[in-house]
Amino acid sequence: MNRSLAIEFSRVTEVAALAGFAWLGRGDKNSADDAAVKAMRYMLNLVHMDAEVVIGEGEIDQAPMLYIGERVGSGMGELVSIAVDPIDGTRMTAMGQTNAISVLAAGGKNTFLKAPDMYMEKMVVGPEAKGIIDLNLPLEQNLRRVASKLGKLLSDLTVTILDKPRHKDVIDKMHQLGVRVFTIPDGDIAASVLCCLPEAEIDMVYGIGGAPEGVIAAAAIRALGGDMQSCLLPRNVVKGETPENNALAAEEIRRCEEMGVQVNTVLQLEQLVRDDNLVFAATGITNGDLLKGIHRKGNLATTETLLIRGKSRTIRRIQSTHYLDRKDTALSRLIGA
Repeated sequence: MNRSLAIEFSRVTEVAALAGFAWLGRGDKNSADDAAVKAMRYMLNLVHMDAEVVIGEGEIDQAPMLYIGERVGSGMGELVSIAVDPIDGTRMTAMGQTNAISVLAAGGKNTFLKAPDMYMEKMVVGPEAKGIIDLNLPLEQNLRRVASKLGKLLSDLTVTILDKPRHKDVIDKMHQLGVRVFTIPDGDIAASVLCCLPEAEIDMVYGIGGAPEGVIAAAAIRALGGDMQSCLLPRNVVKGETPENNALAAEEIRRCEEMGVQVNTVLQLEQLVRDDNLVFAATGITNGDLLKGIHRKGNLATTETLLIRGKSRTIRRIQSTHYLDRKDTALSRLIGA
């Protein structure tokens, strides 16, 4: 993945973030997501590459989502696979809350796991605890192993988890063990990346979230030298047995079999992201622990983007100023200029 493509991908997430930002605090997460999707598709199609979305937010009949199997780019140049989340944190964007980002990961043709948009159990640690975690073991045993590896007591361990009803018992258990637990409403990609940065204050990220977010996070985790294990979970395992959930779960299992990936089976980081030929790009929409949010004054907007290249393991933070009174009227409409 060459350096010029990496810069192009930073431009993609910047414009998607600006489009989502136009809906900041308006209480309409679907419109925010729709705006970011359209902007991301527009920008991706300007890039000189032959690319396929291998894991995204849905299927072709649910357009305008960037759907699995969609071709983007000019159709010429380097073969690229892309995992996307135009807004990780649509609810935070709609409600004006922190830690919303626009994000994508790009790699070679066979770099990323191909899987449906479904639930995924995830466990993430930074480089110092690499090789210690095992999702086949109980959570408590993993916590103790990580604490021991880091030279910490359980009471000094910090874990981030999504604040969802499905995690209530897990959160209670960690509190009983004395673990410090930070809960977040959404946005486990940002938390996973933070866990692996040199200045990290998070020791582990755990919980059940989305598979697209898991694969995108895995790209940054691999590039940063961290570790991750995951497990694809059918909907009825996560949401309970109902006729609707059972039918959706059966379809998820069928599609996983079609793609050659197993459910309810622990996947190693190397199965999620197969090589270091990758780029991870994320732009802040709202202020957060990972990235500053967009600041707009009139027709000027500033963005902060995190750009990570896998092969060189370089981490760049790019602050950009955008003049929004641009002549490209199609793009102007997309970003609300």
